[in-house]
Amino acid sequence: MPRLTEEHDGEREGVRRGRAKPICASRAFLHPMRTPVIVVNFKVYPEVLGRRGWDLAKACAAVADDAGASIVIAPPLADLAHVAKSVRIPVFGQHVDAMEAGARTGWLPPEALREAGAAGTLVNHSERKIPYKNIAAILPRCHALGLEVIACADDLLEAERLARLSPDFIAIEPPELIGGDVSVTSAKPEVVSGAVERIRKANPQVRVLCGAGVKTSKDVRKALELGTVGVLLASGVVKAKDPAKALRELVRGLR
Repeated sequence: MPRLTEEHDGEREGVRRGRAKPICASRAFLHPMRTPVIVVNFKVYPEVLGRRGWDLAKACAAVADDAGASIVIAPPLADLAHVAKSVRIPVFGQHVDAMEAGARTGWLPPEALREAGAAGTLVNHSERKIPYKNIAAILPRCHALGLEVIACADDLLEAERLARLSPDFIAIEPPELIGGDVSVTSAKPEVVSGAVERIRKANPQVRVLCGAGVKTSKDVRKALELGTVGVLLASGVVKAKDPAKALRELVRGLR
């Protein structure tokens, strides 16, 4: 059992890199995520807590159905199981811990996500960074459970390093542009195209998403032109006056 060099004692003793078995059958989508894709990270904005998040999840599912688009949502953890039972689009976790299920309070092992009905998870988001060793421990366990993983990277060096761990996707998101009004595809297109090139060179099996400031169909279209297979976004939908309308506008960029 590898031991991690971080401050949490519980995580040091909780990581195992062997294969894990689900406790019981899951309702999760077990087929690969369709691309091109829009991944909507709800975060824990006030607009998505409780029933408001349930309603947004259903709105996202309705847009996906009407447009025939691939849309993935990542609701707050407290609502994930309810949302996964309520919609027929893939539901992802926002985070997962390199921790075995057991007597460990407040942690989120991959098995818990699987049982809740998740189809996959984000990991290493700029707002929830974790050590590289933890990511290396998490990935094989998630894959053994049928969970797809979107690993987030702040820059090209991190993206290239993460690619060697073989996540399903890497989302390149410069932190300084997250939540802003200028898309990474406009402000730093060379970061997106550079990430695509370096990730493909490091591991051709890993697909690339981009995020940070993505709010329009033009942003989505540009992301695909730069070589990605989709976008990861949050405030462009969650904070919009009409989230469903904003998402329908974004979906136009997938065509």
